[in-house]
Amino acid sequence: MAIGDYPAEYNPKVHGPYDPARFYGKPDTPFGQVKLSELGSWFGRRDKNPRAVAGVFSRAFWRWQHKYVQPKRTGIAPFFQVIVGGMVFFYTINYGKLKHHRNYKYH
Repeated sequence: MAIGDYPAEYNPKVHGPYDPARFYGKPDTPFGQVKLSELGSWFGRRDKNPRAVAGVFSRAFWRWQHKYVQPKRTGIAPFFQVIVGGMVFFYTINYGKLKHHRNYKYH
């Protein structure tokens, strides 16, 4: 599979139009329904290669797009989500510099 190709599990005659937010592999138990005793075997069944991880992030991005950005009447929520995400990101990368400016009561 090269970049830009459909997943190997996708069959247009069975699945219809391609949706980048959908996983076309074999369905498994959802994470919310996994019992603690089955957690190790559930993680063992996951595909852990970089392409699978990139697919997880791609599907999450497209689900976010379909829910917040691409509806006919989108609200202001995606803009605030991007702003808050940027604020959290820049706070974490600058935390080392910011922690030296704390106001201590006793010094």
